Amino acid sequence: MNSNQSNSRPRWRQGSVLALAAALLLTGCKGTPTKGEKEARQQAQAVAATYRPRAQRPVLPALTTNSGLEHFLAYAMLNQPQVEAAYFDWAASVEGITVERSLPDPQFTFQMDIANVVTSVMPGLMQEFVFPGKLRWRANLAAAESQAKYYAFESAVLQTALAVKRAYYQLWFLDEIIRINREMGDLLGELERSARGRNAVGKVTLQDVYRAQIEQDRLGAEIANLEDSRNPLRAQFKAALGLTNEQPDPPMPGRFEAATLEPPPEQLLATAFARHPRLKAMEADVRRAQASLALAYKAKVPDLSVGLMVDAQANPTLYRLPGGPATVSLPIWRDKIAAEIAGAQAGKRAAEARLTNEQIMLTVDFAMKSYDYREISRNLALLQNQLVPKAQKSLEIARSGYLASQIDFFNLIDAERTLLEFRLSEVKERTRRELVLAELSLLIAGVPPANSPTNSPR
Repeated sequence: MNSNQSNSRPRWRQGSVLALAAALLLTGCKGTPTKGEKEARQQAQAVAATYRPRAQRPVLPALTTNSGLEHFLAYAMLNQPQVEAAYFDWAASVEGITVERSLPDPQFTFQMDIANVVTSVMPGLMQEFVFPGKLRWRANLAAAESQAKYYAFESAVLQTALAVKRAYYQLWFLDEIIRINREMGDLLGELERSARGRNAVGKVTLQDVYRAQIEQDRLGAEIANLEDSRNPLRAQFKAALGLTNEQPDPPMPGRFEAATLEPPPEQLLATAFARHPRLKAMEADVRRAQASLALAYKAKVPDLSVGLMVDAQANPTLYRLPGGPATVSLPIWRDKIAAEIAGAQAGKRAAEARLTNEQIMLTVDFAMKSYDYREISRNLALLQNQLVPKAQKSLEIARSGYLASQIDFFNLIDAERTLLEFRLSEVKERTRRELVLAELSLLIAGVPPANSPTNSPR
């Protein structure tokens, strides 16, 4: 064999080794997804199809005064930055599952021995192998954390829907309150004219006229304050829709849509325990703590690092294990391992306690909101069926009695105030009713609106 052939063989072997290493690094490898990772990715794809199809914000509903409440809710859920931030936090955590279940990156090594010339060229690869089971539990831990992030996203959706409904109902019933005050203002104007007429013929003094004017002035100031209160409520409504200060104000809904309680009251608490997002997040936190404990027990087991180097200059080819035959971690610090296990056990118990506390608080919240709903229903029935009709008749009798000089103007004004108070109380109770129903459905039962992106299969 001539010298050219003998020199080309090492170069050929060297090139082959380098080509193989380059192929491994450039083509890459794929790990095996865990069950939790597969489920998380399927859920993320289902939600993204509605919330961010093709990684883009979908076309938002066009809002007009004729738009229904469901259109405003859909707009807010797709546009609200708070919801978007929670969504991408969750999306990032889904990707984190893949990171946690993957082996560490292999290391490319390279060594050369040089005297007067290059005597050896030794490329190689090293890989750390985590003990079987550790990566799986790391993935389970990351999956549980990801699920908690999902429920934070769901909570943000529900909070946004509630913010829209709260501003919507308050704005609508504010107009009702202003309308009632203006009607009573018109009535006071009629009473003042009656007082002036009776004063002109000497039947009453100017005191009645002044009393009517005082009531009109007081009511006028109240109406001005109410009209001014529209501005912060409109700002709240705009903010709930996710609109910035630079964007145009949204149109106000032109029709009122009353809230409905879904599911029925007798199923409400069971539904809350089945799907309340804060409760489900606590359950995911318990699973995370369980995975953390299992992973802590795996700390007792060593990990292995192995590698292989090839001396492409040697003839025959020389293979060498870099740094010795292999490296093995030695988990000898038993107090450290015991502390990790004890800490994980304490974390698990804390997570279980938080879950139990959340269940207790959910039961209490349900009891309080249910009581509020029953109280409001009783108050509304009393106002609508008894107090307002009787106050209306009382005012009519007082007005006739005043014109017949049977009662004084003070009693007439008192009857007018009583009717106004009852009518305003009715509107306030109706407002409370709508808000309590929204809270029971959204915050207690955790039932999102029909067009919510969280309605994707889980």
